Amino acid sequence: MNAMHRLQVRDAFSAAQDYDRHARVQRVVARRLAQRIVELPLPARPRILEIGCGTGFLTEALIERNIDGEWLITDIAPAMVERCRARIGESENRRFALLDGEYGEPGEAEPFDLICSSLVMQWFDDSAAALSRMLSWLAPSGHCLFSTLAAGSFVEWRTAHDAEGLSCGTPRFCKAAELETMHSTARCGPLQIERLTEQHESAPNFLHSLKAIGAHTATAGHRPLAPTDLRRVMKRFEEQGASVTYETATGHFQHLPDREQ
Repeated sequence: MNAMHRLQVRDAFSAAQDYDRHARVQRVVARRLAQRIVELPLPARPRILEIGCGTGFLTEALIERNIDGEWLITDIAPAMVERCRARIGESENRRFALLDGEYGEPGEAEPFDLICSSLVMQWFDDSAAALSRMLSWLAPSGHCLFSTLAAGSFVEWRTAHDAEGLSCGTPRFCKAAELETMHSTARCGPLQIERLTEQHESAPNFLHSLKAIGAHTATAGHRPLAPTDLRRVMKRFEEQGASVTYETATGHFQHLPDREQ
């Protein structure tokens, strides 16, 4: 992702004022990830880094489940950081900061017991390299858990484009098999693959929902469809049922110094 495209992604999420109302799948995924984190053998007051906090779905779900400690809650989009801060509340133990989760540095002297992220890594250029950096920020025996979108996401929208012989601008997410190869020696069990279906009233409703959650930025270099071509795709999408699949992959990794990361 070039620097300009990265700024476009950041600005799209900053402008997503209606995120909470439309991000139904994102809320479900965050709560499921929080439930997995609850089951971890974390210290009583863990040091926690959250990457890509958004408006606070995962943060809130963890706190509701009595996961608390020394938090560093981050996002690349300034508006998202502020909305999460407003939802959760800042305190001595909860700090908020801007952070590019792939290329930035948390700037902490002490390592983290938990690094978590919900539906963020699909925007990274190189998820495996990003995960390597996250693992290096963990304390010995620390945990890293994330959920990300996999290649089966939005397959219905892609199929509608293919049927019309047109190019789809939706980002190409990693295949589940590719994600499975990331740092297998540090992974705790297989990736958990889930598919969630979201029904829409129409193609315009689907496109509006993507824009409302800030996820409408096309792949870099993609040329927008001409209005007549877009109408053809939308018609085909509605004929298919106007539903979209979110394929999510959830991984659990641990920093075990005696293993090669």
